[in-house]
Amino acid sequence: MPEIPHFSHLIAEQTPPAGQIEVLAPFDRTPIATVDTLDAAGVEQALATAEALFRNKDDWLPAWRRTEILERARQIMIGRAEELALEAAREGGKPLSDSRVEVARAIDGMQLCIETLRTEAGEEIPMGLTQASVGRLAFTRREPIGVVVALSAFNHPLNLIVHQAGPAVAAGCPVIVKPASDTPLSCLRFIQILHEAGLPKGWAQALLTEDQSTAGQLATDARVGFLSFIGSTKVGWWLRSQLASGTRCALEHGGVAPVIVAADADLNDTIPLLAKGGFYHAGQVCVSVQRVFAEASIARELAERLKVQAQQMKVGDPTLEETAVGPLIRPAETQRIHEWVEEAVAAGTECLCGGEPLSETCYPATVLYDPPSQVRVSQQEVFGPVICVYPYTDMDEAIERANSLPYVFQAAVFTKNLDQAMRAYRRLDASAVMVNDFTAFRVDWMPFAGLRQSGLGVGGIPHTYRDMQVEKMMVVRSPEL
Repeated sequence: MPEIPHFSHLIAEQTPPAGQIEVLAPFDRTPIATVDTLDAAGVEQALATAEALFRNKDDWLPAWRRTEILERARQIMIGRAEELALEAAREGGKPLSDSRVEVARAIDGMQLCIETLRTEAGEEIPMGLTQASVGRLAFTRREPIGVVVALSAFNHPLNLIVHQAGPAVAAGCPVIVKPASDTPLSCLRFIQILHEAGLPKGWAQALLTEDQSTAGQLATDARVGFLSFIGSTKVGWWLRSQLASGTRCALEHGGVAPVIVAADADLNDTIPLLAKGGFYHAGQVCVSVQRVFAEASIARELAERLKVQAQQMKVGDPTLEETAVGPLIRPAETQRIHEWVEEAVAAGTECLCGGEPLSETCYPATVLYDPPSQVRVSQQEVFGPVICVYPYTDMDEAIERANSLPYVFQAAVFTKNLDQAMRAYRRLDASAVMVNDFTAFRVDWMPFAGLRQSGLGVGGIPHTYRDMQVEKMMVVRSPEL
């Protein structure tokens, strides 16, 4: 058996590791790498390095240099796209075909960082509108907010890091990234690529901590100007409550995405979209299709056809071309999802397909018909390959049920009727409503935001870039103005 690779921490100073973790492929739990971890002293060193860089304004990286570095990094990623996709598939479990799409998105995300850096600027503030403001010129310029700490999730191990670290580099902020311990390799590769592209090491550091307590210290340190967190609701809101005074943050949690399908919807178009939106990456996406409210006259047909689509999706090794649904990230998730499905079935839900684990980490694409409102698959984010179909008789009733949970992210409606689409758009609690498309649609320049318990702030590369800067105003007084 070949020796597995070892990844050192990527903080700028020579610091001994506290230990190491083993990274396992979620499909078969085989070791694929080891990675250094750091203790509180290592975290302190990373923070001190980043803070010193930010405080020394004479050595801030000029915009032209940041642009060059981002472009070089993008070119390196293009040359290594297949390697990056295979590594992401192995460590995260997303099928190779979808991991290739993720890498392409990440490369485009680097281009977005460059374009945003080139086009975003301050503004002139009107003066001379009152007697008191005569003889003055006012304008703003953008400056980096400070040290950025990014805590990331496992489900898009490369693209999420690009969304967090890329805008930080573009904005001129020193950034420290802690990836998910299940999927650190894509992050470490990306930070190495930034260094290879010419970014001084202190401006982008990556590390794993020995425990969650140490990670919490990293996020809540008073030297942190901005915290970018992608992960669970419980952890995200707790971290926000612990932030130092003045630290700004963005939190991206999960949703329990509702879809309304009207009787006039084109099911030939709708069914494949629902299947992709619900079973993509084994449902481990914060806006996966989970709750489908279908008009009663078509609900059974929709569910049965969705079942056929689900049964055709090959579940298994994510590195194989034919795999459509990969594994869950860890065995405990497979067990949890199965418990939720069993609970629903015991409460009277009809399981049309799936519903039994295929292995300790693989769960089949599962379709449940009309689960009771009180069971967990109806109340919480399943984060697994499970779609629930609920019949309804009145669209307003369906909208009320869709809005009944404290999680609000993206939603969707399928209909040929413009008035119905507009009614759903106006009344659905959501940050975005897709018409005749699945809830998981996203491009990386659009705003992407969880509301209520689903998050805080707005994601999307241009929006994150703005969050990581402050607008500083200058007012010039002159008799010549």
